Amino acid sequence: MPGALDGIRVIELSHQLAGPFCAMILADHGADVIKVEPPGGEDMRRVPPFIAGESAPYMMWNRNKRSIALNLKAPEDRATLLDLLASADVVLESYRPGVMARFGLDWDTLKTTFPRLIYGSVSGFGQTGPFAARGGFDVVAQGMSALMSINGPCDGPPHRLPIPLCDLTTGLYLAIGILSAIEARHRTGRGQYVETSLFESATALQVYEAVHYFTTGTNPPRMGQAHRGISPYQVFPTADGYVTIGAGMQRFFESLCELADVPGLVTDPRFVTAEDRVANNAVLVDLLSERVRRHTTDWWIDALDKAGVPCGPVLNHEQLFNHPQIVHRRMVETVRHETAGDIKTLGIPLKLSDTPGRIRRGAPVLNADRDEILAERAVAREAAEEACAATHATNTGR
Repeated sequence: MPGALDGIRVIELSHQLAGPFCAMILADHGADVIKVEPPGGEDMRRVPPFIAGESAPYMMWNRNKRSIALNLKAPEDRATLLDLLASADVVLESYRPGVMARFGLDWDTLKTTFPRLIYGSVSGFGQTGPFAARGGFDVVAQGMSALMSINGPCDGPPHRLPIPLCDLTTGLYLAIGILSAIEARHRTGRGQYVETSLFESATALQVYEAVHYFTTGTNPPRMGQAHRGISPYQVFPTADGYVTIGAGMQRFFESLCELADVPGLVTDPRFVTAEDRVANNAVLVDLLSERVRRHTTDWWIDALDKAGVPCGPVLNHEQLFNHPQIVHRRMVETVRHETAGDIKTLGIPLKLSDTPGRIRRGAPVLNADRDEILAERAVAREAAEEACAATHATNTGR
């Protein structure tokens, strides 16, 4: 069954995580993604852990792609890339601003030759502005976007989120931009330039924090486990572990207080309204925590679930990847890699009823598809020459 993006060809010149993650999303949904790397491979191929000598992180977000190695400093390889772009719908790159222009492969140079091409760029800080020339990694974006300033214990130092949130969010935003540009091309017949950055994507995540600053003019405080606008809404220790409880809505709060055997909290002047509960969150959490600790996690999950209060256990990754809901929704799949054999990979979280995404192949070994890609280029070039000759003959015969 074809994917939603079947027939879309993407030339990926990006590296690290944000750009390749975007390309993986497109590939998962049917796009033909040709990953172009330098002859020695991109740096992610050297990031541990390794399976049979292959980087496991690289394999995670480069599945469903084909590979060709090209040296963009070499004129003949740039010519090959230009031939590939002639049949492409999208090109993705993640070099610092100005690098592609030095190769003659920037948007302003290519848009005249390839007017239908959609050109996607991702960078640390954006293509313009006083910080445009700076390089950027996820850790830098987390710090400069103020994400670190609100993460961690209330009385502790700033904390980096342990997942590359800025990289992944940037990849998602770039994918949205590429799909938007494809839709616009259906109406206009023209491609366009699509760009985003780690810094901007991380800033766009700060919805509650922006509201706080724009409303009060003060910096949002670090709150530890607490939510900025909802209470109670956090992790609670139980008799044998932890449970997450989201009981900010009035009926949820009332049910939680009844289960915790503290119904008087509902009419306590400190906690009557949602605003009261947020203002007095620390006191409320202390009172509830003492009660929640009296029962096991399973007891709370069962009781809260029956009462309709949103809740869940705190799982580790072994529990997560074996959870019956995750298994049922196919969020862990097995894919065959040419060198590493059968390996586990994350599933596709988007479920389309008529054109579902599919994991068709593992990440490519470097340059594995060179012969196939060059053969397709030769066929495309021959077809273009024949079309050009036919047009010339028609015009001459008039």
